[in-house]
Amino acid sequence: MVKQEVLAALDAVRGRYISGQELAAQLGVSRTAVWKAVAALRRDGIPIKAVTNRGYTLAQSVDVLNAAAVAVQLDEATVKALQIEVVDRLPGTNAALRSRADAGAREGLVLIAQAQSAGRGRGGHSFYSPPGGLYMSILLRPEIGARQAVGLTAMAAVAAARAAERLCGVPITIKWVNDLWKNGKKVCGILTEAALDLESGMLDYAVLGLGFNVAAPADGWPEDLRDVAGALYDGSPAPGARAALAAAFLNAFWPLYRAGPRSGYLDEYRRRQALTGQRVLVTPRRGTPRAAQVQGIDDECKLVVRFDGESRPAALNSGEVSVRLL
Repeated sequence: MVKQEVLAALDAVRGRYISGQELAAQLGVSRTAVWKAVAALRRDGIPIKAVTNRGYTLAQSVDVLNAAAVAVQLDEATVKALQIEVVDRLPGTNAALRSRADAGAREGLVLIAQAQSAGRGRGGHSFYSPPGGLYMSILLRPEIGARQAVGLTAMAAVAAARAAERLCGVPITIKWVNDLWKNGKKVCGILTEAALDLESGMLDYAVLGLGFNVAAPADGWPEDLRDVAGALYDGSPAPGARAALAAAFLNAFWPLYRAGPRSGYLDEYRRRQALTGQRVLVTPRRGTPRAAQVQGIDDECKLVVRFDGESRPAALNSGEVSVRLL
């Protein structure tokens, strides 16, 4: 896409002017195509400055997200395994990547969007995805059954927590099963979706999606999110923060994924739990909400609780209940 190519070219020479003719020659497109791409980038909020007889420039302080900016920060083994694509906006990265997976795309395809118009979370709930956040999905083809798929979410939560801590310097906890919290507020959500091979009972593929709140929206959070949503940065993010976050997540996740249970991710997943020892309200898909005390996470990533009035603990499946603090 010419827009992303123009953005990457300007990012590579930040602070220096580059003419439309030079950009056109470098990218193998017409000057009109360059002009249209610059106009489109400006509409997306990228402050590209143009000066007659000098060309275009991108200020040093602008936070730019493109595939090259992510790839250059990846470890050698990770960059060889992954194919990264960055787009401006999609209805949802998971839905787009599932279509690519159904068409035969290989494992390791990473799709990153700078905004989503129809992002989704668990249970089909909408996921608020304004510009300025980081929304990404990765295509996996693991040789596991459906029951083991929750482990992918746990691995991703651990990797995302490490990456977020590295970015913002504040402890990050995991709220079972798929949310990251900073100071008690949600800063990241994870959604794993899979296609099952009915004949073998194994996964055909899994699409792992993450949405990070890098900074609060300029006009504030929607009213229904004000009490629960947070951001990794309290103010404006540092230039390049989203590319650094994407790379830090991929560098942390890929070794965990390749090693599987041997990586020890489950121990860290347990240590980072925000709910362990807390009183919660457990709401099943069908039935009456019940109060309980959280005791921990079992080996299948189920939440172990003791319901009020019961002596034996119960292990809860993430697909069957929702849990909130009391």
